[in-house]
Amino acid sequence: MLKRIPVSAIVVLITVFITLAFSPAARAQNASAAQASSKAGQQAAPAPALLDGWGAPVKPQPKNGPAPRHDISGTWEPARGPGDGIMAFGPRDMPYDGKPEHVPPYTDLGWATQHSHKPLEGEERVLESLSNDPRNRCDPLGFPRADFYQVRHTQIMQDEHKVVILYEFEKRWRTIWIDGRELPKDIPQPRFYGYSVGKWVDDTTLVVNTIGSESDAKVWLDEAGRPQSDVMHVEERFHRTDSNNLEWTVTIDDPKMYTKPWVAMKFPMKLQSPDYDVVEMMCIPSEMEQYYKDYGDPASGVESKEKK
Repeated sequence: MLKRIPVSAIVVLITVFITLAFSPAARAQNASAAQASSKAGQQAAPAPALLDGWGAPVKPQPKNGPAPRHDISGTWEPARGPGDGIMAFGPRDMPYDGKPEHVPPYTDLGWATQHSHKPLEGEERVLESLSNDPRNRCDPLGFPRADFYQVRHTQIMQDEHKVVILYEFEKRWRTIWIDGRELPKDIPQPRFYGYSVGKWVDDTTLVVNTIGSESDAKVWLDEAGRPQSDVMHVEERFHRTDSNNLEWTVTIDDPKMYTKPWVAMKFPMKLQSPDYDVVEMMCIPSEMEQYYKDYGDPASGVESKEKK
């Protein structure tokens, strides 16, 4: 037969246990053990992987350092976040938002042309089927609008003769000649993306001048409907501030539409991993037509449209 333990002895044992378990030393040991366990768990958990447009892991951005000489090549993305390059209301630093400081110096023709446009964005935006934006037909964006619309991942490649810019939207590209040639005196036929010549003004800054772009009848300058003419001259400055960062400045000079040159944007970009796979971002005419039929026309109160 088991011997009974006196109640007084049990009380003493419980008191000793509580005292030891909840003493300052015990609490400190428990906290140290918890922290060690937490650190071990943190060390064991893998860091989240960087993914490209297909969800595949990519290499992290290389460590920053000095800018390489005469080199702006790489895959670049908006430094302030992917949404920074959408620019729905126009160039990032000159949106058409009603603020006086964001109104370009229009000529009378420029203002009249602006008001004749019916954009989907900006102060004069209209319903979708009422818009006369050439982009709505999936026509090429043209230049410089390609600099101001859906700027996400932009690839730049170069050799000793030229720099080529590959735009993500519509997978379009343009060539900038850096072989010492001058801008032509005459452009026999305008181009959607113009004729571009670039020169290095210092070790890290490429200045690009472009003429010969299509005029207002085929392209708009931006998403808000600002106009451009056949005499427009665009200056871009690609300044690589260090190995991982680039500043892209665009200045518009169009004496038919504006009384003086104006800076449209000063846009910071950062270098992406060289193995980043850029996804397609396409305007597909058949899909646009179906969209307007199913949504755009009913929302705008348009029952039918003549085919031109």
